[in-house]
Amino acid sequence: MKNSIFLSIICLVFAACGSGGGDDPVNPPAANTAPTVPVLAAPADNKLCLDNNVSFQWNASTDEQKDAIVYQIQIAKDNGFAQIVNTLDNSSLSTSALALEKNTAYYWRVKATDSKGLSSAYSSTFKFYTAGTAVVNHLPFAPELIAPEINAAIGTSSANLTWNASDVDTADILTYDVYFGTANPPTAKVSENASSKSFAVTLQPTTQYYWRIVVKDNKGGETVGQVWKFKTN
Repeated sequence: MKNSIFLSIICLVFAACGSGGGDDPVNPPAANTAPTVPVLAAPADNKLCLDNNVSFQWNASTDEQKDAIVYQIQIAKDNGFAQIVNTLDNSSLSTSALALEKNTAYYWRVKATDSKGLSSAYSSTFKFYTAGTAVVNHLPFAPELIAPEINAAIGTSSANLTWNASDVDTADILTYDVYFGTANPPTAKVSENASSKSFAVTLQPTTQYYWRIVVKDNKGGETVGQVWKFKTN
């Protein structure tokens, strides 16, 4: 009798331990994803702002997990964002008016960060100019790299250095000085007052090259571009 009772208890214990085996597995939470990249709206690219109190606007990012989003706005005096003059965090899609220097070229971009700390890439970069008092000429915008890309590795013995440039004074005529070589920054001026936005160079193998463009308008204004680099295989 005692043995029968003992076996019954053992069976009940095993039955209890085995219960729940048919429960559905718990699905892990979905991985967090970054918000989409913001799209800039105003001031528009290449705009001349007559008022130096500038407000910034962009289109909303979306977040797959519906997380709250905060936007970071960077305003700089160069298109490489080495000279940042202001960094703002904002939960709305616009900023209040920000007082900036007059007669100055500015560049701006925005990224979105969700409440879990995951950020999008920065938006494209827009540029604008704040008008000065009785200014008759504005400096050209900093030149923009087209090719070769920064840190590119080239397997040919020649390359076309290619860039773009613009001026808020659309009637101005722009020319370019090209600096190219193995020194950083490059000091050898290989082309002067050229109207073309490209320049062919001869290359040596396994060499690091640096280059920069100085863009000039026909009213005496000039803007020195940043240093770009690439290497040969």
